[in-house]
Amino acid sequence: MKRVILTTMFIIFCLAWPGKAFAGRYSVPRYLNKESSFDMSRAGHLYVEWVDLHEEDWGYHGYSTKQEWVDVIAALNASFNTSLVNTYLSGRTIVYAKSRDEVDPRDVDLIIRFSDVHVDYDHYHLILGIHFIDPGTGREVGSIPVRPYYGNNWGLRGYLNEALKEVGVKLRVEVSAPVEAQKKSPRMRN
Repeated sequence: MKRVILTTMFIIFCLAWPGKAFAGRYSVPRYLNKESSFDMSRAGHLYVEWVDLHEEDWGYHGYSTKQEWVDVIAALNASFNTSLVNTYLSGRTIVYAKSRDEVDPRDVDLIIRFSDVHVDYDHYHLILGIHFIDPGTGREVGSIPVRPYYGNNWGLRGYLNEALKEVGVKLRVEVSAPVEAQKKSPRMRN
């Protein structure tokens, strides 16, 4: 009887422990509070720049040709922009870059730019910084520091797509929340 109890406890421990250990390894804090002090809630016409995943890194990402990776980057950007329009920033007019070389239009209320974009394969993170630019002056009115966004999915394309959804959540918080919300909403974690 003692042996059965010990074996059962050991099996339960083995089943429960790895899940928590792996979840901790990949967990990333979610910053669901407004961090910038500039009120973007009235910006109705936005321009979202290209999330540049560096075309020249195609071999590093395991693709056999540069064109395959370029197509994946284009698909990820298109999916991200569609989710911004339909889910995260709905009700706003959003113009988005069709390539990394596209020039920012000046007839918008706010430009959203991404910097220092890179992929962390070990932790399934997309790492980037977010900058909010006033198109009239070209001045940065707010920014989110370079940080990881976790994508809980299989395969490079899958987890990058999920990580971009987390970026969309952060954009919704920053653009939609008035400045007063900064003091009311505590930082939340997953």
